[in-house]
Amino acid sequence: MRGISAVIICKDEEQFIAGAIESLLWADEVLLVDSYSTDDTLRIAGQYPVRVLQRPFDNYSRQRNWAIEQTTQPWVLMLDADERIPADLQQEFQQLLEGTPAHAAYKIHRKNFFMGRQVRYSGWQNDAVTRLFDKTQCRYTDKQVHEELVVPGSIGKLRHRMLHYTYRNLPHFLAKWDQYSSLSAQDKAKKTGKVTLFHLAIKPMVRFLKQYFLKLGILDGRIGFIIAYLAASSVFMRYLKIWRLQEEPQKTK
Repeated sequence: MRGISAVIICKDEEQFIAGAIESLLWADEVLLVDSYSTDDTLRIAGQYPVRVLQRPFDNYSRQRNWAIEQTTQPWVLMLDADERIPADLQQEFQQLLEGTPAHAAYKIHRKNFFMGRQVRYSGWQNDAVTRLFDKTQCRYTDKQVHEELVVPGSIGKLRHRMLHYTYRNLPHFLAKWDQYSSLSAQDKAKKTGKVTLFHLAIKPMVRFLKQYFLKLGILDGRIGFIIAYLAASSVFMRYLKIWRLQEEPQKTK
């Protein structure tokens, strides 16, 4: 059987880290790459048989690629601290790697939870991420956020889902939301023309309507409305931050 290194990228995840690690203890190696947490993350992780390394965070792609280089097994399972691997998915991993995998990487669908409730629609119903891969063939693109795994050839799909708990509490969620909008703005600033009211008003409105109606957020009730509103707000914040990034060079002239 081909070995698996399970990797968790984290910082200040004291409320989530134990659950993430416990769902991975079946792996041949569990590697925690920490960006110098200031809470109890490392103390909690130290209670489990995991290898802990620390690296300053620059962006997600570089953090993940660096982590891949530190692993000892030929296959890597990349996990976030708010994700869990249930028993049926674990068994599917093991059965796959007992033979000869047909693909260099595999997508895993996620069962998402927000504010304690499962999100069944809102565009999240087909949410899938490529997280299991042959490390000799795959690396992440160098992007600030929404990094993509570059895979030679086709990507397989697994049947069972991982669990994804996207919400710890409101301050944590808003901080993460702010970080992602900033990183997204850095990625898109040079590709975006002059920011206008179209970007700040129309595009957020279109995003809300798409998320709430076309992607069936309305069927998720109050949670669906909140998700659609936050999605629209993230578009607004991204373009607001792009506008400020574009204005800064002019102020220095």
